[in-house]
Amino acid sequence: MRAFELMTSGKEYFINDDELREIRYVTRDRVDAFNALSARNVMEKNRLITDIFAQVGENVHIEKGLRVDYGCNTYFGSNVFINFNFVILDCARVTIGDNVFIGPDVQLYTAQHPLAIDSRNAHIGSAQPVTIGSNVWIGGGCIILPGVTIGDGVTVGAGSVITRSIEDNVVACGNPCRVHKVLS
Repeated sequence: MRAFELMTSGKEYFINDDELREIRYVTRDRVDAFNALSARNVMEKNRLITDIFAQVGENVHIEKGLRVDYGCNTYFGSNVFINFNFVILDCARVTIGDNVFIGPDVQLYTAQHPLAIDSRNAHIGSAQPVTIGSNVWIGGGCIILPGVTIGDGVTVGAGSVITRSIEDNVVACGNPCRVHKVLS
């Protein structure tokens, strides 16, 4: 299997594989171009967003201060608003549903690194997907870790570190993030 296939299937892979490095370079060049645009240059920003990511629904707005690893592994629904300084390490698939609001300084991580020092020093990694349902609000400064699914209708409080999946229709917050209220 190619390193890309290993990476996206959750298996260990060599992080500095030539093909992976080239994908990251192309994506980062596009992200740099996006971040350099004037806020008023909406058409060009939208064009670059569709070039960076695998799927972009209708009415997806991303503020500048964007950082992306691959882009080709990220899928957006419609009516998505992402505030300033969004970081997405999308070595595995990232799915963001419809009607999602993401506050400033939110970070999504699919990348994992081994605990074994020799493997880590050999630049071996793995990745697990992140899924965000529809009608979700993620407060500013949240960190979402690999393998997490956030259900539909969830509100996540600012500054939360989401280490485990969150069921539908709840309010969750904290470090580690826990459910504090069930919504009807």
